[in-house]
Amino acid sequence: MARTQGARPRRVRLWRWRRNPLRRRSDLVEAWLGLAAVVLALLLGALCGLTAAGAVDGSLAERRERAVPVPAVLAEDAAGPSASVTENGGGDGGVWAEVRWTAPDGTGRTGRAEVDPGSPAGTGVTVWTDPAGRLVPAPPEGAEARFQTVMAGITVAVAAGGAVLLGGWLVRARLRLRRLDAWETEWRRVEPSWRRRMTG
Repeated sequence: MARTQGARPRRVRLWRWRRNPLRRRSDLVEAWLGLAAVVLALLLGALCGLTAAGAVDGSLAERRERAVPVPAVLAEDAAGPSASVTENGGGDGGVWAEVRWTAPDGTGRTGRAEVDPGSPAGTGVTVWTDPAGRLVPAPPEGAEARFQTVMAGITVAVAAGGAVLLGGWLVRARLRLRRLDAWETEWRRVEPSWRRRMTG
């Protein structure tokens, strides 16, 4: 901070890097620490985010490879859309109903899958199964898969970068506390001589 005559104090940018008799070593350390924390947060956040996005993308690709679309038949009438769903304009969602399909080993299987609401029994539907013939959720594709990948990357990037910044802030707070302790110690040494001058 610098004060000009008759004006409010103004902030001096980058004062910790400028040479001046009032700058302490801890001020310079704190400045470099803050810069290092920001740079490290950006680099580590980007690296962790890209790694997480790649891992999620690979996991989704594996799910798509393992999930097999299989023709099935409704074993019961599917319920119609609920009144609340229709009123809220979300009537394009599915409902759960009993379906029958044939596993890779030729055995008949039954289970519950999400189907179009109001479909009568005997309607042909497509379900997703794993290599053993068990029902699995439909793997995300297209925009949904990209959204999950991007959100995973952003979330991990923000978390990693935030952790680095928090660590830097804690270290800087510790430096400030040490500086205050040093000031107090110095004042204990100087204050008695000032008191003698004031009373002398």
